[in-house]
Amino acid sequence: MKPTPSPGQPSLNTSSINPNLDMFFTLAAFLLSSQLHVEELVVPDGFKIELFAKDVTNARQMARGDDGTIFVGTRKEGKVYALVDNNNDGKADKQYLIDKNLNMPSGVAYRNGALYIAVVNRILRYDDIEKKLTGPPDPVVVIDDLPDETHHGWKAIEFSSDGDLYIPVGAPCNICISDDQRHGTIQKLNIKTKKYTTFATGVRNSVGLAFHPNDKTLWFTDNGRDWLGDDLPPDEINHASKSGLNFGFPYLHGKYTLDPEYGEQADTEDYTLPTVELGAHVAPLGLSFYSASQFPNKYQNSLFVAEHGSWNRSEKTGYRVIHVQLKGNEVVKVEPFVTGWLNKKEDSAWGRPVDILPLPDGSMLISDDYADAIYRVTYQNQ
Repeated sequence: MKPTPSPGQPSLNTSSINPNLDMFFTLAAFLLSSQLHVEELVVPDGFKIELFAKDVTNARQMARGDDGTIFVGTRKEGKVYALVDNNNDGKADKQYLIDKNLNMPSGVAYRNGALYIAVVNRILRYDDIEKKLTGPPDPVVVIDDLPDETHHGWKAIEFSSDGDLYIPVGAPCNICISDDQRHGTIQKLNIKTKKYTTFATGVRNSVGLAFHPNDKTLWFTDNGRDWLGDDLPPDEINHASKSGLNFGFPYLHGKYTLDPEYGEQADTEDYTLPTVELGAHVAPLGLSFYSASQFPNKYQNSLFVAEHGSWNRSEKTGYRVIHVQLKGNEVVKVEPFVTGWLNKKEDSAWGRPVDILPLPDGSMLISDDYADAIYRVTYQNQ
């Protein structure tokens, strides 16, 4: 769309200026669409959302080091960043490049001084990383034999309290049964022995893992299959109370939707059903439990989930952060927490939330791979 002149300005006859001007206007429209509009974001009363860092290209999963460094993975960019807030004012002061030219390094995790990065078929480790931000070390290859398909090959990784690294391996397709039984699973890696085992099956594409702060059980998001229409199937939030559970893919989606291709083979009694059915195509990615003390009591030990937003729906949906209020492991309420990235009237979005990271001071970070930004949410006592 070409810009409309302001009152008093002459209109432009673009055809007489430059035959490539349409390309210029297309680029300008793209740049405008990717601008930050933090003032448009809406949070509940008492909360405040501000910019923590900008120009973090394609920001995906986040992890925090012992000294407060925020590590950020990417997918399309192939880079991993480190952000430092030197003066503790809630805004990043410096950005460091940890590595580049990696294969979809979406997933990052931190443990015992080392940064772990998931790059499709490998897990890499960068030792003593916070002391080497200006000159990162060469990575140690922890494992390099995971499936190498890039379709749903990017990963979000997470350490459990006992030190095992949990690694989703997405299905290499929209809907299929793979010959490699590691597809559509969550793997558990012992980082000392470098051996991994299957923790859960029937998981199409999880891009978010979190462990309950009390019982230490795993919760994870799962993105449903495409091309069953605007409203099917539901995306999911799942709870794995133990290892060995099957969550139904590719036979059953959500609680009730049998797959038109594979549903006849379903053993529904053997499946663990989702704890929360979300809207179709909202694309839940990162999730995190909140166990700090800054937010009000209703947010304690409950989940925040980033809905990245639809890409193949006639009207966009998602593009928000939701709060899943829990009492123990029972869902009390699901409600919006941060909205405003999506303009429903224009059916357009300027940002797409990806991951959520609570900080020790009780604030919370949200990454955005479309606006190349990270936001910080705080609560102001009333």
